[in-house]
Amino acid sequence: MLLDETLSIGELAARTGATVKTVRYYSDRGVLPEAGRSSGGHRRYAPEAVDRLRRARSLRALGLSLPEVSRLLAHPEEEFEGALEGAAARKLGDLGTELTALRWREAALRLLHESPPELRAERLLLVGGLDAPPATADLARFWRRLLPPGIPHRLRDAVVEAAVVCPPAEPTPQHVLAQAELHTLATRGRLSVDLCAPFSAAHPGYRPDVLYEGIAEAVPLTSAHLRAGRPPHEGDALDCFVAAHARARGADDTPTFRRDLSRHLARTADPMIERYWQLAGRLAPADEPTPGAVDDWHRAALDGQLARTDA
Repeated sequence: MLLDETLSIGELAARTGATVKTVRYYSDRGVLPEAGRSSGGHRRYAPEAVDRLRRARSLRALGLSLPEVSRLLAHPEEEFEGALEGAAARKLGDLGTELTALRWREAALRLLHESPPELRAERLLLVGGLDAPPATADLARFWRRLLPPGIPHRLRDAVVEAAVVCPPAEPTPQHVLAQAELHTLATRGRLSVDLCAPFSAAHPGYRPDVLYEGIAEAVPLTSAHLRAGRPPHEGDALDCFVAAHARARGADDTPTFRRDLSRHLARTADPMIERYWQLAGRLAPADEPTPGAVDDWHRAALDGQLARTDA
């Protein structure tokens, strides 16, 4: 290319509405390659540098980093639109995460601002342990430690996924408080009972995998009752729940078994687990019953049936 067909740094700046300093900045960082140098050593640019600089500035205005801009502009013209679509999708994903993080920080600040003075310092330490947006890895580890051995990985993963409520994308101050308490409970809490010991000790053939598989069958039935606002009652959902416990113990579903099951559930009720489900319920969407709500419904339905039978 002849030098008289090229543009000086000042001409390029004038055609694009940029400053000479801006042109030099992109040039120094390899985003805007030079076509050559004049006899006086001044930079010269090809005519297509006008469009390249405009694209570079537009991409930077959208928040793309210089390396991202360089990678995009390195694509041949026929591939540029496809590459731009992919970059925009990635940036949208990043921006969504950033916006969610900002909403969580805003909600945390509102929580502290609105808290009674005597609770503000305590809540500061509580919410200070949260990421923004909050990670759920600690909650998942909590449940993986809690679940009894002998459960297949597939089933264990399904139980953990159901037990760990995803933090809402648009949190309120109360969401922040509940999430912070959940995090503290999962990382520092201790159970007061061994949830499997009573059955496992008395029944060496106890099958926790059978229990969780059976309860998974009951969950859709019970969730439908919860969504419809139906109180705990006898029927298919309760029968499915009891049958899961019976099969896990190799027992028959009899009135005696149901009384034994009710006593077992009362013995193994742990305050920390109950608190977990209370907090999880504050974070879960209203139309998505938590496993804790489902379990409470089962227990209440069983106790109600036994009370009516014994009356």
